[in-house]
Order: sequence, then C-alpha cells, then structure tokens
Amino acid sequence: MFHCSKHRNPSAILAGGFLLLFTAYLPLSLQAQDRTVAPGNGSLQQAIEQAAGGDRLLLQTGVYAGPIIIDRPLELTGSSASIIDGQGTGRVITVAAPDVIVRGLTVRNSGTSLATEDSGIFVTSDADRALIDSNRLEHNLIGIYLKGPDDALVRHNTITGSTNPRVNDRGNGIQLWNTPGSVVEDNDIRYGRDGIFVTTSRNNVFRGNRLRDLRFAIHYMYTNNSAIIANRSTGNHVGYALMYSDRLQVFDNVSDGDRDRGLFFNYANRSDIKGNRVTGGVEKCVFIYNANINRIHGNYFSDCRIGIHFTAGSERNQVYDNAFVNNRTQVKYVGTRYIEWSHDGRGNYWSDNPAFDLNDDGIADQPYHPNDLVDQIVWRHPMAKLLLNSPAVQVLRWAQSEFPALYPGGVSDSAPLMDIPQQQALSDG
Repeated sequence: MFHCSKHRNPSAILAGGFLLLFTAYLPLSLQAQDRTVAPGNGSLQQAIEQAAGGDRLLLQTGVYAGPIIIDRPLELTGSSASIIDGQGTGRVITVAAPDVIVRGLTVRNSGTSLATEDSGIFVTSDADRALIDSNRLEHNLIGIYLKGPDDALVRHNTITGSTNPRVNDRGNGIQLWNTPGSVVEDNDIRYGRDGIFVTTSRNNVFRGNRLRDLRFAIHYMYTNNSAIIANRSTGNHVGYALMYSDRLQVFDNVSDGDRDRGLFFNYANRSDIKGNRVTGGVEKCVFIYNANINRIHGNYFSDCRIGIHFTAGSERNQVYDNAFVNNRTQVKYVGTRYIEWSHDGRGNYWSDNPAFDLNDDGIADQPYHPNDLVDQIVWRHPMAKLLLNSPAVQVLRWAQSEFPALYPGGVSDSAPLMDIPQQQALSDG
C-alpha cells in the first residue's frame, strides 16, 4: 500500500536528512573519483568539463591537444609520456580554480607572444594553493607563470626554455607576479631569459633550484620579505640580481662560472646575505649599487677579476666574516668616504694580506686597506695604467705603506682575519 510521506516514521525522516546533509559537506577528497583519460583531440578538455571538484584525471601515454583550461579543483597526473601539446597557440594549460594539482606531465609548444604571456602553465589569481609538481616543460615561451595566486607551490619541474638568439624575445623559466606566500623549489631550469623572475610580490621562497645558460639565474624586482636559499647558478650572465627589494634572506646560494656578476644588489636594503659562494672566474663576485643597511657576512668570494665592487652611496652595510680569495682586485671602491668593514672585532679574510698575528688571536696585527691612492687614480683615469711601473708610482706606494695617513678615503678592515672562517674552509675542502 502506498503511504504519504507525512505518515512515515519521523526517526527515518530525520536519519535520511542527516545523511544528505553529511554527504553534502564531505570533503572533496572523500568524494573524488579517479577518471582515466585517453589521448585525443579535445578529450582532455571534455574530461575536465565532465569532472567533479576533487576528481583525479589519470592521463594515459600519448598526446593531448591543448590549449586547456582547468576551472575546478582537480588533479591532472600521468607520466612524462603523457604530453599536453599547445600546438603553438597561447597558453597550453590555464589553471583558473583553487587547489589544482598538475603533476608528472610533459607540457610543450605554447604560443610565442610575450604580449599575451604565452606559457606552458599559466596560473591565474583564482588559483590559490596551486601545486605544479614534477612536470617537464619544453618549447614554451614562459615555462610556468604564477600571476596572482596565493600560496602556490612549484617544485621538482624540469624546464627547458627558448634559445632564440635575441635574449629579450625569450620568456622566463618561472615567472611570478603578486603571488604572496608562493614557493619555488628544487626545479631544473635551462635556457630562456631569466630562470626565475619575480616582481611586485612578497613572502616568497626560492629554494634549491638549479639554473644554467640564462641571462639572470634569479631576478628580483619590488619583492619584499622573501628568501633565496641554497640555489645554484652555473654559466649564466648574472647569478642573483636583486633589485628594489627589501628585507631579503639570501642564504647558502652558489654562483659557479657566471660571466658578469655572482651577486648583484641594486636598491636592495635591510637584507641578510650570508653563506653564499661565488667562484669560477666571474668578472665581479659582488656588485653593490646603492644598497643600504645590509648584513653581508659568512660568504666566500674567489677567483674573480674584482671581489666586490662597492659604489653609488651604499651606506650602513655591515661586511664581516667573509673570505676574499685570489681575486685579481679584492675591492673596487671609487669614493672619498671612509668605510669600516669589521663588526664586533671581526673583519674579513683577505688572501693577499701579508700580515702577522703576534698574539695568536686570529686577528691580524695591522688593519687591511684593499686599495691605495694609485688604485683611485687608475679607476678615475684609466690611461694612468701606463705609469704603473714608473718610479714615481713605486715611491707613492712605498710612502703610503710607511705613512698610513696618506691613504685616501675608502674601505678599511681594522680586524682582518688570519684564516678563512671555519665553516667556509670546510665547505671549500
């Protein structure tokens, strides 16, 4: 016999309502399904449109036609043989929803327009907490672009960028704009313009990335309260170009065989720069241009034409516990102010300092002056190099050694170290 619902058992009605309510509020991960997607023209975009939030799309081996747009929380995963091909048009993958995961795929052949920001993976401001993990990105203009999301994570990706002879026509390996809290770690990036380029952002971390054959390995603009930790730059024009940014932590990075600069600071202020190593014949290990109130300590700078070039009114920087080893010119400073490079009784190690330590306290008995009046003359008037071996110049150098008051304004280390600081010596061995 048919019964009207109002005559049903009240407890059964209550239980059914509770079940519906509970199901509605289940986390997406508990409701999610695995959906296998076969390659083909349009098959992946169709699978995305048919999927529910939280589903995982398992891409089989083969080529999937792009561009595609992910507009709901999904995971795309597969193997390096699961290839999403943008066919030379626009952005191969656009991520436009929060909590999206793109993992383990090959993404290739974006468009070639910088004006439209063509990218392998483009993550919009709607895509907070995106995870871009363990992908291969090839033949894209920009590899991965985070444009506006919060707390994105880009890790374990291998990115091979453009080799266009015109460097300015290349895109960056990973590009970030206004993406607070995002982390870029353990990526391999080769070719393109800059390895990692960030502008107008904050609270970012770049950690453990390996970057080579680029213009700048890491390029900072207008990005504050961020960290650059344990990255490795090899064979680039410049290792770390940090500009117009405050309160950075620049720790334990390596520049090996970069061409022009290992570390370059331009209007970078109130930052802590320690444990970094620049080696391998760079023109300038460090170039500091109008950068103020920084702590530069515990670094190792070796085998450069110039150890540190310090200019343009940079003030109130603390420079101590660094090792300057076998640089052709340890310090280039063109100015008349007197600058002290020691802190709390500890200066820096200078490999060309012929000093004594009679009381065996690890501090040289005499201050170290990296440059003299002859250096100042040559930097201001390069043609004066013709006179370097003249008797007059030799007399001037002797006079300064006997009468330190003749030294011009410049860098002085009042407590030069007799040995390379222990931690640097261990890492060098």
